[in-house]
Amino acid sequence: MSSVYQINKGINQSIEFKGLKAQYVWYLGGGVVGLMIVFAVLFIVGIPSLVCVALIGTAGTVMVIKIYKMSRQYGEFGMMKALAARQIPKCIKVRSRAVFIK
Repeated sequence: MSSVYQINKGINQSIEFKGLKAQYVWYLGGGVVGLMIVFAVLFIVGIPSLVCVALIGTAGTVMVIKIYKMSRQYGEFGMMKALAARQIPKCIKVRSRAVFIK
């Protein structure tokens, strides 16, 4: 008897979760963990729980909107390319001919 194996066609594909691509899934996860820590700190300090929930809810909504916007705008590798392009100098100025004379 021969065995039937399923073929995994998602090999070497970047992860995607509800429209978020690649590293943006990790950014969202890190942001949620960060917001939970901020909520705990605010609650321990003594700020009323409804104020804490309102602040964290607002910050969470803004964070999710920004991360989805970056995911749509840059895609999987676009943000890394944009950050790398910003580090390339616009022009190179040589004020001496000593570089060319050797």
